[in-house]
Amino acid sequence: MKKFNIRKVLDGLTAASSSASCSSSAAPAGRDHDAVQESLQSDHFQLCKTVRHGFPHQPSSMTFDPVQKILAVGTQGGALRLFGRSGVECYCQHESGAAVIQLQFLINEGALVSALADDSIHLWNLRQKLPAILHSLKFNRERITYCHLPFQSKWLYVGTERGNIHIVNVESFTLSGYVIMWNKAIELSTKTHPGPVVHISDNPMDEGKLLIGFECGIVVLWDLKCKKADYRYSYDEAIHSVAWHHEGKQFVCSHSDGTLTTWSVRVTARPVQTTTPHGKQPKDGKKPEPCKPILKVEYKTTRAGDPFMVLSGGLSYDTVGRRACLTVMHGKSTAVLEMDYPIVDFLTLCETPYPNDFQEPYAVVVLLEKDLVVIDLGQIGYPIFESPYPLSIHESPVTCCEYFADCPAEMIAALYSVGSRQKRQGYSKKEWPISGGNWGQGTQSYPEILITGHADGSIKFWDASALMLQVLYKLKTAKVFERARGKEDKPSAELAEEDPFAIQTLTWCPESRVLCVAGVSAHVIVYRFSKQEVTTEEVQLLEVRMQCDLSDVDSPGGEAAGEPSPTLPPPSSSSPQEGEPPLQPSTGSSSADAPRASCLQVRSSPLKQSPGYQVDLVVQLVWVSGEPPQQITSLGLNSSYGLVVFGNSNGLAVVDYLQQTLLLNMGTSDLYSPAEPYQRQPRSPRKTRRPSGALCDANDGAAASEDRCKSPTSGSTSPCNSDEERKQQRFMAKVKSKSRRFSKTVASDFAKMSRKINSPNEQKPDSDARDNSFSRSRSSSVTSIERESREAISSFHFCESFPRKAPEGGPGPCLMVGTTQGAVLLLDLSLPPTADQRLSQPVGVSSCGALVRLKGGVMTMALLDAAGALLPPAYEPWYDPNASDEDKEKEKERSGRRGPTSPAASREGGAADTRYAAVCSEKQAKVVAMPSQTVVFKHNITESSFVLRADVVQMAAANCIACFCANGHIMTLSLPSLRPLLDVNYLPLTDMRIARTFAFSNLGQALYLTSPTEVQRITYSQDTCDNLQEMLCELFTPVETPEAPNRGFFKGLFGGGAQSLDREDLFGETAAGKASRSLAQHIPGPGGMEGMKGAASGVVGDLARARIALDERGQKLGELEERTAAMMASADSFSKHAHDMMLKYKDKKWYQL
Repeated sequence: MKKFNIRKVLDGLTAASSSASCSSSAAPAGRDHDAVQESLQSDHFQLCKTVRHGFPHQPSSMTFDPVQKILAVGTQGGALRLFGRSGVECYCQHESGAAVIQLQFLINEGALVSALADDSIHLWNLRQKLPAILHSLKFNRERITYCHLPFQSKWLYVGTERGNIHIVNVESFTLSGYVIMWNKAIELSTKTHPGPVVHISDNPMDEGKLLIGFECGIVVLWDLKCKKADYRYSYDEAIHSVAWHHEGKQFVCSHSDGTLTTWSVRVTARPVQTTTPHGKQPKDGKKPEPCKPILKVEYKTTRAGDPFMVLSGGLSYDTVGRRACLTVMHGKSTAVLEMDYPIVDFLTLCETPYPNDFQEPYAVVVLLEKDLVVIDLGQIGYPIFESPYPLSIHESPVTCCEYFADCPAEMIAALYSVGSRQKRQGYSKKEWPISGGNWGQGTQSYPEILITGHADGSIKFWDASALMLQVLYKLKTAKVFERARGKEDKPSAELAEEDPFAIQTLTWCPESRVLCVAGVSAHVIVYRFSKQEVTTEEVQLLEVRMQCDLSDVDSPGGEAAGEPSPTLPPPSSSSPQEGEPPLQPSTGSSSADAPRASCLQVRSSPLKQSPGYQVDLVVQLVWVSGEPPQQITSLGLNSSYGLVVFGNSNGLAVVDYLQQTLLLNMGTSDLYSPAEPYQRQPRSPRKTRRPSGALCDANDGAAASEDRCKSPTSGSTSPCNSDEERKQQRFMAKVKSKSRRFSKTVASDFAKMSRKINSPNEQKPDSDARDNSFSRSRSSSVTSIERESREAISSFHFCESFPRKAPEGGPGPCLMVGTTQGAVLLLDLSLPPTADQRLSQPVGVSSCGALVRLKGGVMTMALLDAAGALLPPAYEPWYDPNASDEDKEKEKERSGRRGPTSPAASREGGAADTRYAAVCSEKQAKVVAMPSQTVVFKHNITESSFVLRADVVQMAAANCIACFCANGHIMTLSLPSLRPLLDVNYLPLTDMRIARTFAFSNLGQALYLTSPTEVQRITYSQDTCDNLQEMLCELFTPVETPEAPNRGFFKGLFGGGAQSLDREDLFGETAAGKASRSLAQHIPGPGGMEGMKGAASGVVGDLARARIALDERGQKLGELEERTAAMMASADSFSKHAHDMMLKYKDKKWYQL
């Protein structure tokens, strides 16, 4: 019997509803295009998280498994991050979201115990690829402060805020009836409560003796068998941590006054030694001055030399402003290592897991607030290890992301070759010590690249292939500009967070390796990739004055509201700045009365450019009539045409970066045809208006409306003002202030569409004034809910299509322009016929009017051929721009024609020339047939929300539109019929950062910044979800536990070695009874069945574990056989001696004995 599939039924219903939703004019046209076969079905889609990269956000605790070589980090948000060798990372999350206060590995057991701030402890199973909780225990009456799990023990000591210690069986996660009460631990004469338990540890040489540290300064050595305190040690200052010497005769305490006290176990009167590592020692023998608390100390011994004492904190109070330090004391030498961020925790990595042996420390792992540092203790100077993890994503706040899957295979190698020269020197020569786990055995082999733009103007390229993330290359765009050196240019203390170089948006052509970047200071930089170093004598600069949308600004005095001022050039004009040399800083007749300036000054000295991305052209928007330029909202690039296009709320500009000339500079309203049905009517002037854009202040509207309405290309000049220079300086000060405010806005995660989310339908409590200063991004979702009158450019798409309804000949190069009002406009591009004429003849650009209008701002556009296949934009194959002319010619001959030839481009007439333009806006998607320009399919995506990010992506040898909405839904639509294929409520928009960094890519991949320091990757591909288990890394690998230290002959003879303890006899239910049920509640975890599945997965792992188990069993059987033989020999000897004794005294009388 055939299996019933409800998904396919739903597909049919949604397809029917999609067809019914089309307009009446589109319905008959849609029937003509039903012949397009679509292979994508809802069965191809499934949404799930894959991996998380980056530094753990707000870390709070750390632990290390010295046998498995795995590091675990807990965070204040309840997350767990586990790290092994390069590429081995895992992310887990506690459901409660409470802070992780402590972590404890069950060493070499594949399990982890976590203690949370909500007084719960959890047991994690790490033997499966997706770790899960096996047991949980929630304390009801006491708060957890400290936990200790001895090596190779199943009994966990839990200290509480009341000073009591409870004992938990980690196998069953049940409480023992054995409890150490605080009033029995301290002396009866003590009248005050000792405070919370801050330390628990057992004596390395005697497991029956437990050392308990109370916050007030009291330390108790508790005898577990006798249930009494053997020794009590008291100090005046509060205790923060305790560390044992491995022989169990001494221990060290760190205190709140910056002192270290060394105690002998048998001497309780006073410490053997008291030192203040960073205190000034007075000459008269008085007590040294108090220092900051020593938060943690570790005492590690070596066989061949002096012991190591590592501590954090303890600096003198007079070191104001000094960064956090880690102090390493080895013998008579003391090294103070400064850290970039405050220290959260540190661990000393040792050769042995046994506490009763020489530890032999070899490294120190230091967990900082925003970094993870591993220090090599074996080399002079204590160098750090080079981290293999992608922990530097947040080195500067991320402002934008672009994600590219299935890139050219040689791209990663090229970026790595130039990026390897940027690595720092001075790292330790040893291998990374955290080396546990195994890589996944995934089948995904296509290259993936992630590009991140940052607030300091840097751009990072990351290799994101095979669920890994490694930095390849870093580009610093700030090198192109002059640095502020004068006193008046230096930022003040309150404006220290200046980021005028912050990346606004970027676009990249992987095939030609051309990169185009737009910054917050209204600048665009074009980069080209080269393998050779070059020195640029002068950076090429092109200054552009963007046009003003006359229908949206205040009318000059006396002008009627409905009469626009026709001062802009006609649409066919290809020279928008007549009589103005493009590379001159000041042009036009208005420059004498309205001085202009750019927000940043391009470098005037020669620029040495290393191999990699090298600047080719800088385009800057300049001030016009005393008004700063509006920020760039969209950016486009085509390497085959040699064009860069960018737009903002004033209009768009088309730049030829090969000839370094401006081709078109036109206001948005002039892109419409004179009789355009979509053209917006002029609006009534408002008395006061706020200039849009992040660099304008709210009170900048005081500028004369007459100046704002003047066309930059008109011959008339603005009225001369006596204080024009001072006004210009005032504006420059404001633009610097606003550029500084941008970095604070980014760091505070006020994303581009904050005003929409604060609409009456979706009220948000956060209404900071900085929202008004955040720049508009390339996506139209940043437009305000009240729809500001100015229509901005939101997206671009280069293609080869029909710019007009009645085309003459076949398709040609054109540019599709999307606006924030939902209009799609067409520009016709006239390129020289041959490549040789490209550098000598100008490129013509003319407006062809509107193609279609949608609800909401246009997000993305694409072009499909008659069969529904995606027609990618043409591109130019890469060649080294600094190579010799002969090499360039060889490369061009090898590469052939500029850009691929589309299948339908060579045909003339007929149905084969039909093309489809797929357009997606904030509210709906439409597919338009060209050249007829009729809507053939339409789908309303959302009514109550809006789309934040949309992309046309390739999926399973087909294409679809992927959308991420503000209400958290991720949707996909088929092409060209726009059938809904996936609709999952994935992630409600709780953080503006997600909206700013969310990016889709081909083959069902997507990612976003889930915190300021972490990247979350997801997939919407069913194939990837099915293979995810194989692709994920393994945390647990079968490893034999090192042998216990040899006790030696004399220690075994005289009892001087480590003494074991049968904890089961003490803590078991038979001896200790049952604990109170109201004390804690046991909660079975969801990972029981998953743990069984994880243990059963992986044939190789099972065989390895079975082999090791057999070896261990055989070894134990051999030892048992040897002991049995020895016992038999001893019994025979005893029997013989007994028989001889019996024969000797058999016939003797009692008095003869």
